[in-house]
Amino acid sequence: MKLAGKKVVVVGGSSGIGLATAAMAKADGAEVVIAARTPERLEAAAKSLGASAIATDVSSDDSVNALFKACGPVDHVVVTAAQLRTGPFKTVSMADVRATMENKFWGAWRVARAAEIRAGGSLTLTTGFLSVRPRPAAAIVGAANGALESLARSLALELAPVRVNAVSPGIVDTPIRAAMPEAQRLDMLAKVAAGLPTGRVGLADDIAQQILSFMTNGFATGSIVYIDGGALIA
Repeated sequence: MKLAGKKVVVVGGSSGIGLATAAMAKADGAEVVIAARTPERLEAAAKSLGASAIATDVSSDDSVNALFKACGPVDHVVVTAAQLRTGPFKTVSMADVRATMENKFWGAWRVARAAEIRAGGSLTLTTGFLSVRPRPAAAIVGAANGALESLARSLALELAPVRVNAVSPGIVDTPIRAAMPEAQRLDMLAKVAAGLPTGRVGLADDIAQQILSFMTNGFATGSIVYIDGGALIA
């Protein structure tokens, strides 16, 4: 158990990729702290995992600072939290695009600044393949993802010997899509899967496996890994 005795903080750990990462880290022996915005969902997730929970709003300096003051020194930090608002470039509101950057990019920036990560530990950011395979009505998300990938490379130098990497998922079937009507969601996922070399869309566990690899591989830093079912070559 490579993470036995290690302290892992997953920001965005109450659902989806973050929850899957927290569960895998816990199963591998880590002491896990999950942080997220919604207290009720956070407490339910923490109870199911046997993990600690600290309500945190990544858009707030004070909230993120309080999280890591409570945690103290840690070994690994993962950021999956993001509240995304997007739309057609010419009509999406500036309030929405600013909110996306505030949560997705500046949220990760705040976490990286506030966390006290032990030497040899790791910080893993979550981006997304729209940074290199853009699509209409999602320019702000692609831009935020690209900025995060650049940040990961920069911090790998500046925060060394802490290791900093980013995982870039493709289409993943997580609760973030639960707002879609079920028939529409299933149809969309089936169409995406049909165009991928893997023949299926991703699951939260697929991405979590790569995040744990970043935690436990002491030679991995400054890396961006695309886990997309082959979307970039399809």
